[in-house]
Amino acid sequence: MKVQDIAKELNIDLNTFLSFLREQGIRQVKHTTKLDPGTTTKVKKQYKLLQEKKNSENIVLPEKTISFNKESIKVSELTQVLEFPMAQIMKIFLQKGLMVNLNSEIDQDTLTEIAKELNITVEIEDLTVENELGLKTKVMEIESESISESNKTSHIIRPPVITIMGHVDHGKTCLLDQIRKSNIVDIESGGITQHIGAYQIIHNKNKLTFLDTPGHEAFTSLRARGAQITDIAILVVAADDGVKPQTIEAINHAQVADVPIIVAINKIDKTDIDIDNVKQQLSQHNLLAEDWGGKTIMVPVSAKTGKGLDSLLEMIELVAELQELKSNPNSACKAVVIESKLSAQKGPIATVIVKAGTLKVGDHFIIDDHYGKVRAIFNDANKQIKTLYPGDPGELLGFSEVPKPGSILETKKSEKECKNYIESKEKSTLINKNLSQKMSVSLEALSSQAEEGNLRQLNLIIKADVHGSLEAIKGSIEKIESKDIPIKIIHFSTGNITENDVLLAKASDGIIFGFNAEPSSEATQCAQKEKVTIKTYSIIYHILDDIQNVITGLYKTEFEEIEQSQILIREIFKFSKIGKIAGCHITKGKVERNHKIRVIREGNEIFSGEIESLKRFKEDVKEVAEGYECGIVLKGMNDLQVDDIIISFQIKEKKVL
Repeated sequence: MKVQDIAKELNIDLNTFLSFLREQGIRQVKHTTKLDPGTTTKVKKQYKLLQEKKNSENIVLPEKTISFNKESIKVSELTQVLEFPMAQIMKIFLQKGLMVNLNSEIDQDTLTEIAKELNITVEIEDLTVENELGLKTKVMEIESESISESNKTSHIIRPPVITIMGHVDHGKTCLLDQIRKSNIVDIESGGITQHIGAYQIIHNKNKLTFLDTPGHEAFTSLRARGAQITDIAILVVAADDGVKPQTIEAINHAQVADVPIIVAINKIDKTDIDIDNVKQQLSQHNLLAEDWGGKTIMVPVSAKTGKGLDSLLEMIELVAELQELKSNPNSACKAVVIESKLSAQKGPIATVIVKAGTLKVGDHFIIDDHYGKVRAIFNDANKQIKTLYPGDPGELLGFSEVPKPGSILETKKSEKECKNYIESKEKSTLINKNLSQKMSVSLEALSSQAEEGNLRQLNLIIKADVHGSLEAIKGSIEKIESKDIPIKIIHFSTGNITENDVLLAKASDGIIFGFNAEPSSEATQCAQKEKVTIKTYSIIYHILDDIQNVITGLYKTEFEEIEQSQILIREIFKFSKIGKIAGCHITKGKVERNHKIRVIREGNEIFSGEIESLKRFKEDVKEVAEGYECGIVLKGMNDLQVDDIIISFQIKEKKVL
């Protein structure tokens, strides 16, 4: 077909088309030059693809924001919500590899992703607690400058929630006891905290809410359920004992939670202390003291005498002020359950901390899959009160069942509204199940996140039998090169794999690797429930191989066709035993016997397959170069004709994010 005829068919200026041909590597052509059928087909296809790409790049979709206040939506309803044709919406689903029909239901995250492709921002309205509490969600973050003045004035500063963490017997509860000027320790078994307590004090006319936990296990357990309640973590380290295994675990848990850490170096009243040694040990775990040129606030204190406590409280107030913690007391109340129990006298009881809104006696609420009514509220001094404001802790009565720690309590206007909400929630059980599967910590889930472009780091928890093995494994892992997806060891220690390790992996989307370290029965059950991957080994290099395989698995596999040659059939020879042999001329490239092929006739593909035999004269050969003649027999194709074009190609696998 002549160049001028192709340009006319494509409705393009001749000179422009000649320039396009030169860009494609086809030079020394004029308007009367005749291109072979294979080249003609390729040129037309390349030009159309280029035009489609230019058209898609030139389309600028107008920005807009929509509000959405449901847990799910049918695909058939998207046209009305997004105000786009269904064909265009379905095209986006296909591009993302999501097979849906008009009756399929999608969740909020999927809606947000689809809308993003259309330049639409989805603002989730008052449905989940994450928006009010400021938890980490996949829905869009509202930038502070876009908040209207009326909304700004409705938000007030709330007290920070401070969690005290550290090694056993380093004085966590004693420190809180000194702060509260009360005697918590005496009522605890053996002087060790046995449950979670939430307490509030007033310092310099500012409220401070403290969370005294039995360890970082409870801290991470709340986070694993989605309740990022802590605003500041206080790490208590004994000046005479230094950094211990549980200290390291507490640091890792706080760092994964991405909360500010203030170090309280306790027991400075003792004689055998070494504060500089403590600071040096902490510096090995990315906590460098301010007076050493770092950013971590470290305050020497004595829980026994009270020395340094004023400085510690002032530092807490300073960090809280920098965080600008605010909440709307007039919105629907959102509170997080810290602990719960069943009392023989009072029934189900739960300790909560209010993070948004105001909770009052008589309020109706929903929590998990049941609802209730606030019958009574007690503060940390066990005095009955009527109201809890943002940041306040309290003990509630009025639950129909014992709620789980980390559950979110949300108030509703009436009992009827609570019932309707629970009924609608039951209908969406399948959707919620799919969501939990999407968030599971497994190799498959991580691979899926990587394919969607959401995974930017591989988090590992390493457990080993002895310290020497642990250091060897850690050093070897750090040498693995992975430019696209960094590997981060968020926790490593000796001993068997515990339930706490599983919770940390769940909260951080991590994988647990054990070297001569087996999971406990509780850890195994928890891992199965939370869908966390645990892998155990007895040979170190197997760990490294598997990590390398995991990284490889985090990439999406794509296959690319690379054209190798173009072949023109000039004659057809018939043989009784063989059938038809195509007498060919290699017009471009080099053909090899193991190449895949497609046959083009009059611009249309009529066959795709493999080469059965490749001959030069009467000899079988592995390859034939450009400009030479050859005989070709194709597998499963016995209807070749003169002037058919055979294009040979290879399929290469490539890994992309």
